[in-house]
Amino acid sequence: MNLDSRLQAIKNFVPLNSRVVDVGTDHGYLAIELIESSVADFVIASDKNTGPLEAARKNIDAVKLNDKIELRIGDGLQKIAVGEINVICIAGIGGALICDILNAAPEVVKSVDKIILQPMNAVEKVRQWIITNHLNIEDEDLAEVDDIIYEIICVSKKYSTSKITKKDKSPLLSKFINNKIYRLQRVIEEMSKSPKAMMSSKYLEIQNQIKQLKAELK
Repeated sequence: MNLDSRLQAIKNFVPLNSRVVDVGTDHGYLAIELIESSVADFVIASDKNTGPLEAARKNIDAVKLNDKIELRIGDGLQKIAVGEINVICIAGIGGALICDILNAAPEVVKSVDKIILQPMNAVEKVRQWIITNHLNIEDEDLAEVDDIIYEIICVSKKYSTSKITKKDKSPLLSKFINNKIYRLQRVIEEMSKSPKAMMSSKYLEIQNQIKQLKAELK
């Protein structure tokens, strides 16, 4: 199965012979590709809504992978038992919801080797969750679909000695940083219309963020 670059970037972080839960599986594309490419030995494709699961079921039936991919309806990791899987993939949902899902299943989170996350927003909230829970960013990458650049974060208990990530070497990095600068500059422009806003700590914080991002481009 041909994945878009976002799902492919997620797949690239999954170790060989893994047992994976794909939370919010949608059409089951990632789950199918993980099995078809022999990256994963077994995948639980989970979603809290019946519609996406039925779509996934049809796709899984079509490629006859029912013995390798198990469909489960449930909220987040609530239907996952400790020891069933060693890799968690959560993609295509907001960062705050990702944190809620992980917080709601601490024993499952502690039991796995890797957590691969692709938040649609609130990425800094996810990064703070990683720090708070004494986990480490092992690697990260960028992927672009329909002119939107996504961040993919690979988390583990192991401390990574390498400071260079796939994201650092990505051809998308310059565009990604410039997009962030543009969005922050728009916020500054709006805040500049209010003398009170210009005196706020948030205004100074955003200015510093822009300065730091521009430094990364040099």
